[in-house]
Amino acid sequence: MISAPRIGFIGLGLMGKPIAGHLVRAGYRVTVHNRSRAAVDELIAQGGRAADNPKGVAAESDVVITMLPDSPDVEAVAFGEQGILAAARPGMIHVDMSTIAPAAARRIAEAESRAGVENLDAPVSGGDVGAKNATLTIMVGGKPDVFQKCLPIFETLGKKITLIGDHGAGQIAKACNQIMVAAQMVAMGELLVFAQKAGADPREVVEAIKAGAAQCWTLDTKPQRLFAGNRAPGFKSSMMLKDLNIIVDSAKVYGIPLPMTAVNAQLFAALVAAGQGDLDNSAVIGVIEELARVKLSETRD
Repeated sequence: MISAPRIGFIGLGLMGKPIAGHLVRAGYRVTVHNRSRAAVDELIAQGGRAADNPKGVAAESDVVITMLPDSPDVEAVAFGEQGILAAARPGMIHVDMSTIAPAAARRIAEAESRAGVENLDAPVSGGDVGAKNATLTIMVGGKPDVFQKCLPIFETLGKKITLIGDHGAGQIAKACNQIMVAAQMVAMGELLVFAQKAGADPREVVEAIKAGAAQCWTLDTKPQRLFAGNRAPGFKSSMMLKDLNIIVDSAKVYGIPLPMTAVNAQLFAALVAAGQGDLDNSAVIGVIEELARVKLSETRD
């Protein structure tokens, strides 16, 4: 892959590490940076290279990908003293695959444009399963020609890649995705608790309704994990709350009423306040269990 772009990757968390791994295995030259060293060492063992800071990553890369927790993290990595722009050069591309506020995505793109750096906001959906299996849904905002340059990279990582529109549009699409995801997680928790306490087997209820109008990815994927007592994260509840807070704040800016999303944000806030933010977003059922004074029964072998 001699003509392939050199790729930098910053942020090797639950999602970032497997994504970077796919790029290494696809034959790209990948330079990585992360705050904790263990994930960097794993990527080096797979064939990646390491840099001491984001500036070092940018200096060795044609395309720099960031996968970070929130807007301030991306801005610090982009604009810090040892940040991406410290090694900026015309034609370099910054692809931010984090989930951040649309306004922040636009602000970053505008600042990078003044330095000659192209920008795409490209948040993803699919959780750790999608990241590990390279089946992510990727929602992109930015210039069409820059999108086309990066499309082979995206195709290494996902199965559904869509250019939504200009800068920030990818983040708007991700916000819409998270509105639906949160609603499904809460609704699933409610129906499982309702079935449990009202006297029907939740497993049989799920099997019955997921073949009808209630069918969705959440019902296809999450109940069996919950029945097995598994609330380990595919996507952390703390990150779900962060995304919902972005949505609620953005809705205020644009004057959009989102009553159910506001309620769902409060339920996730309660879960995080109870010290369970590191659990899966499906663990929001725990708040409903507490209110109903019932515990979802688990499958026993």
